[in-house]
Amino acid sequence: MKKTLLTFTFILLNILILQAQKTCFYNGKVYTVDAKNSVAEAVVVENGKILFVGSSPEARAVWSDSHTKMVDLKGKLVLPGLIDNHTHFADGGMYLLGVDLRGAKTIAEFKSILKKYVDNHRGEWITSGNWDHESWEVKELPTKEMIDEFSQDTPIFVDRFDGHMGLANSKALALAGITKDTPSPDGGEIVKDPKTGEPTGVLKDAAMPLIYKIIPAANAAQKIKFVERALQEARENGITSVHDITFQPDLIAYQDLEKAGKLTCRFYTRLPISTYQNLVNTGIQVGFGSDKIKLGSLKAYADGSLGSSTALMFKPYTQNPNTKGLASDIIINGSLTKWAVDADKNHLQLSIHAIGDSANYLMLKLFEKITQENPKWDRRFRIEHAQHVRFEDIQAFAKLGVIASVQPYHCIDDGVWAAKRIGDRVNYTHPYKSFLEAGVKLCMGSDWSVAPLNAILGIYAAVTRQTVDGANPMGWIPKQKISVQEAIKAYTINNAYAAFEENIKGSIEVGKLADMVVLSEDILIIQPEKIKNVQVLMTIFDGKIVFERK
Repeated sequence: MKKTLLTFTFILLNILILQAQKTCFYNGKVYTVDAKNSVAEAVVVENGKILFVGSSPEARAVWSDSHTKMVDLKGKLVLPGLIDNHTHFADGGMYLLGVDLRGAKTIAEFKSILKKYVDNHRGEWITSGNWDHESWEVKELPTKEMIDEFSQDTPIFVDRFDGHMGLANSKALALAGITKDTPSPDGGEIVKDPKTGEPTGVLKDAAMPLIYKIIPAANAAQKIKFVERALQEARENGITSVHDITFQPDLIAYQDLEKAGKLTCRFYTRLPISTYQNLVNTGIQVGFGSDKIKLGSLKAYADGSLGSSTALMFKPYTQNPNTKGLASDIIINGSLTKWAVDADKNHLQLSIHAIGDSANYLMLKLFEKITQENPKWDRRFRIEHAQHVRFEDIQAFAKLGVIASVQPYHCIDDGVWAAKRIGDRVNYTHPYKSFLEAGVKLCMGSDWSVAPLNAILGIYAAVTRQTVDGANPMGWIPKQKISVQEAIKAYTINNAYAAFEENIKGSIEVGKLADMVVLSEDILIIQPEKIKNVQVLMTIFDGKIVFERK
């Protein structure tokens, strides 16, 4: 009898615990992003899933009891949890904990910030940084001489914010064995002084690993620290899912945090295409994993970036007629085609970085080849960035079902100087409206840490196209502006689709994962230029409030 009573008590306690997990969010404007773009007032969640979507009176009448937590939204706008389609998540946490050079507006500020950091980390490798020479008074690439004077005993390799070139000091170059006689690798460039032939310290794209390979890797504890800092940044910005460029140590950290119950963001991972055979050998296909960590997508590079003049263009750069940019080494040596065809045959998703007009064309031709050679399946090709796409090639995106995976902040940032690089080719730069009009699925994100992990800022950029220098109040290439509703879809349900997850998230509907965000202003009705000032008031992940702005 005593044993039976104890068992009954245990069951009752568990029932009460489960009941206590129920939360009713009411008195809000809930923009559901369902097929009808319905607007509701209340959402009830239980055990990480959405249980009810409807009116506040009905929600309060049915769910207001001692086992339900009641949260008054006070009329604020509620959206599905925001999804970022392109992050370097662990690296983003590392950047937040390291030296920040993005704010330097002059060479003197760049040197001062870096010197102060070196003084406090003498003898250690100094990496990350995120500098941008286009923000300086003299818009020329930095050199090792700028930083050698205070870093003779400290190796430095700090990236430009786009991640496609970095600056090394003499100490780092010496440790890597890079001299005037070192040739540039395929797909990269060791920038050299035209008079002396000596390396300037700047390495572009495929030349960067010459130094990366000698930098000590972060240990497991450091990697966890980076990810935890990045998770905090995501919570504060209402980001509940990311499509991440993931390396094995990152994946291990995500899995460890999932086991510990500490993940407050979902990860759709894209592993390097060079490692695809590991997934094939273990039978992993797209969509493998839990609702918090999924595998089965691959990342590859077709070219570099516009800011580094390494995006692959059909015609020479206006600013530097001696180059058309750089094709990646795996295009040059044929590996990309071989790997991509085989990976697709094994139902792994291809997600390929292409920025220049030529790079985008080449990837479309590769995707066309794959569809002709391989059996048909729901493959959902992605081109990451898709920044400079000739209008005649947009139809190929639609025909092949290629997702345009874009990052709007690049538009308002690059728009300050892009015309200097490529002249009137900017007319088909970031062609968001043209993509949508052609029926192309458009999904959006940040490319963090290249740009801020802030989807609200991304929506602002896509809707206004007002460049960060204030020079384009009506929008840079205004015919490519899109509506707020279209931008919200690109950060929610379209991103879910791009990860084969539209049936479990991306909209506020019964049965879906209970990820939501509450905003300080209604971005559907305020003036578009005011969207950039809107804040996240509350982030709800798995039905739990994981961030609340005080």
